[in-house]
Amino acid sequence: MKLSIVIPAYNEEARLPATLIEAHHWLLTRHGPESFEILVVDDGSTDATCATVRDMMISMPELELIEQPENRGKGAAVRRGMLEATGDIRLFMDADHSTHVNEAEKVVPAIANGADVVVASRQHPESDIDQHQSWLREHMGKSFNMLMRSMVGLDMQDTQCGFKAFTARAAEAIFSRQKLEGFSFDVEILFLAHKLGFKTVEIPVRWVNEPNSRVRMLLDPMKMFADLLRIRHMHAGDGRDKP
Repeated sequence: MKLSIVIPAYNEEARLPATLIEAHHWLLTRHGPESFEILVVDDGSTDATCATVRDMMISMPELELIEQPENRGKGAAVRRGMLEATGDIRLFMDADHSTHVNEAEKVVPAIANGADVVVASRQHPESDIDQHQSWLREHMGKSFNMLMRSMVGLDMQDTQCGFKAFTARAAEAIFSRQKLEGFSFDVEILFLAHKLGFKTVEIPVRWVNEPNSRVRMLLDPMKMFADLLRIRHMHAGDGRDKP
């Protein structure tokens, strides 16, 4: 079984190398060569992210760089990576490694037990939050979750943790329908998973807060609220011809 790791990146020349070194070492040790791939999807970076990844590819044959011509958003980068991945299981994670790649150990048995989509949840009672977000960010997250439940109807504790895995079949069906390209794409893909009849499970996770978050405190929450209003309308017809 082949595992694909998709990492969206925008101006990550400082944080990404350490993540790639750790992730590659763990994957090579646990899964062996030719059983995994790491796809970095650069979202139109203006720094040396692409050059850094190209340099690392020399010693990491499992590493691949996909370049977006312009900055379009995390959702756009994840979508491209998940659709170009070739693994039987396709997992996306953040460039800051706030959720370590070794959490994939929990994904494989969940899928073996029938899950199509596996979502890391920081709100799971068994999760280990090594370093919390600020009071404001945590409460904004809880407020967003309450809005999401009432507006979109997903009964999930945490839609925004950047660590989610999909079977190849689920990934192709979901991401080919995804339309949102910003941070609220997480809600959209989980809404699509539900509508298309894919079994979704939440798993506990060890998570470390990265203080240099890419989320802008005022602008992004407003955009995400507007996106919540659009999700049901955008996918009114999806699910009628379930894959």
